[in-house]
Amino acid sequence: MVTVRRASERHHQRTSKQDAWSTFEPQDRAGPRGDDFGSLEQLSDIRIAPGTGAPRNARRDVEVVTYVHQGVLAYEDSLGHSGVLQAGEFHRVTSGRSLRHSKMNASRTHWAHFYQFWLFPSVTELESEHVQKRFSAAERRGALCVVASPDARRGSLRIHEDALICSALLDPGQHVVRELSLGRRAWVHVLQGEVRLNDAILSGGDGAGLTDERAVSLTAREKSEILLVDVVALPLTSTRSGRP
Repeated sequence: MVTVRRASERHHQRTSKQDAWSTFEPQDRAGPRGDDFGSLEQLSDIRIAPGTGAPRNARRDVEVVTYVHQGVLAYEDSLGHSGVLQAGEFHRVTSGRSLRHSKMNASRTHWAHFYQFWLFPSVTELESEHVQKRFSAAERRGALCVVASPDARRGSLRIHEDALICSALLDPGQHVVRELSLGRRAWVHVLQGEVRLNDAILSGGDGAGLTDERAVSLTAREKSEILLVDVVALPLTSTRSGRP
């Protein structure tokens, strides 16, 4: 089954300093999607004005994978770690032991645009940690490049949950497929362009979830960029009452 969520159906918050769209929010767990997408807690598309940033987040035992699409981000946390992320870089932060962390637009003249996946780890009491890496356009061109995984395969960022995050840059007519093992689901998010997923046409900002499907099969109708998360479905008896 393929469930499409159009760009306009996302949660939207806009101020003079920030424009944020969220495909998933923690409160959605009480809605019809329930636990369909396992450890995927939140998927956000965020733009922040020059020289500004979001308030610090305080969440225990959560991992945040950030992809900088445009601009430059500076990050820091309550333990004194800091760094800079350039466009095209991916960053994973593990918020163990109530780490507080934030990101800020490092440019004084241009808006920054980034995407975030919030993932709930399968283990608790993790040590706080930051890791960042650039995956070149060549690595992501015409293929689903794994950028985050539990075993750090192919040089990807290591995460602490049974999930894979992939990135692809597609030219018109290019086709990519990711097989889904039994019990796994996938969420596809289109950053820009237009792709065909089964009978659905997805444009920038659109997303689609796949459940009980054997594979994700995508064809670009124009120059496109996508992100894909492949997760294991949680058991029906699972609850999230213990989540932070």
